[in-house]
Amino acid sequence: MKAKKKPVQSAPRTIALSFLVLILVGTLLLMLPFASADGKSAPFLDALFTGASATCVTGLVVRDTFQSWSLFGQIVILFLIQIGGLGFMTVIILFSLAFGNRLGLARRQLLLRSVGAMDFAGMRPLLKRVILGTLLFEGSGAVLLAIRFVPLFGWGRGVYFSIFHAVSAFCNAGFDLMGGQGAFSSMTAFTGDPLVILTLTSLILIGGAGFVVWRDVWEHGFHVTRYSLHSRMVFMSLIFLTAIPTALFLISERNGLLADMPFGKSLLAALFLAVSPRTAGFNSVALDKLSGGGFLLECLLMFVGGNPGSTAGGVKTTTILVLILGVAATLRKRKSITAGRRSLEGDSLSTASSIVALYLSAVLSSVFLLSLLEKAPLGELFFHVISAAATVGLSVGEISGYTILSKIILILLMYFGRIGGLSLALAFADAREIPAAERPVEKIMIG
Repeated sequence: MKAKKKPVQSAPRTIALSFLVLILVGTLLLMLPFASADGKSAPFLDALFTGASATCVTGLVVRDTFQSWSLFGQIVILFLIQIGGLGFMTVIILFSLAFGNRLGLARRQLLLRSVGAMDFAGMRPLLKRVILGTLLFEGSGAVLLAIRFVPLFGWGRGVYFSIFHAVSAFCNAGFDLMGGQGAFSSMTAFTGDPLVILTLTSLILIGGAGFVVWRDVWEHGFHVTRYSLHSRMVFMSLIFLTAIPTALFLISERNGLLADMPFGKSLLAALFLAVSPRTAGFNSVALDKLSGGGFLLECLLMFVGGNPGSTAGGVKTTTILVLILGVAATLRKRKSITAGRRSLEGDSLSTASSIVALYLSAVLSSVFLLSLLEKAPLGELFFHVISAAATVGLSVGEISGYTILSKIILILLMYFGRIGGLSLALAFADAREIPAAERPVEKIMIG
């Protein structure tokens, strides 16, 4: 009788479990009495919600971060954001390398999955660039924010606020410490401040670009034609999803939310409305005052999200681009999907379709469940569900009053969104043997 082989832990499963462990550790730390501003132990569900939101770089909160958590609690949240943004396994492997351990095949696979790289080439240099790039961008952002925050809040608090918000923006987390201006006020006090808004916007876009894109920019500079197809698609989507939504918000909100603002201030507000759903979670205007068109556009931008291998969530920009290219190929009656002068892999379309189908299933089923549990308007529930599943963190109402079950659903959605729907499904799927022979083929009607 043959001994059964011990199953090998897959990279997606290891990453999924590592995030789960990090959430639980963060929850326990936030439940300590000195983590709360009032010195009392936070309820388990509030700590779990906050820990999950920070680890999954979402930004949805049931407590105002500044008013409810002590300095210790805020620093715990900051570390969860940083580790969650980079990827827990990326940080573990970094420490492993620091102590002289070699980067074996298993660790390479984990790193490949964590940073969204597509091959093993240059893995160690890529890891170094990820860490150095993160420190550079977050540090630069903190310096720029300090120009505004230090005069407003003093040296100690001003520098701390600058670092916190730079990390939160770069990791696309959306946590803020502006509760002194009013609970859950986010960046509404800086709507027309170019320094603050443009710094946060730049950090959000750079963090959401993806680590592989950084490598192309590092190696090829501004020679875009030398970039990989992935990086070119990312830049195309970045321009498209920033410029066009900004113009649409200027049009849709011209007689509403932006009506009383001078053009410069309204342009900054519209730009931030277009960028923040990608999936940063900050807001510089009251989102509950958006017009119907603006509200729908915000939901669509949240659903799309950022780019693969980045700190952002959502179904990802390249996923949507592959679907669009797949539709174009079908209309042209072409079997292969082409982008530029390249053909995409054969399973690209099926993978993209699966991701969108999983996200839609998660969003629609969750909205239905929350509609049974809450008395809030359906639009608000829909907005919060997408915000959680796409790890955005934007809100149009207070979640603190939701039922326990509703909060648990939102926590699961944040976890689902950070790991990635398809990766999470693959992580916990049972291994099945590939059949020795193909099944008979039969056609069905589609469309």
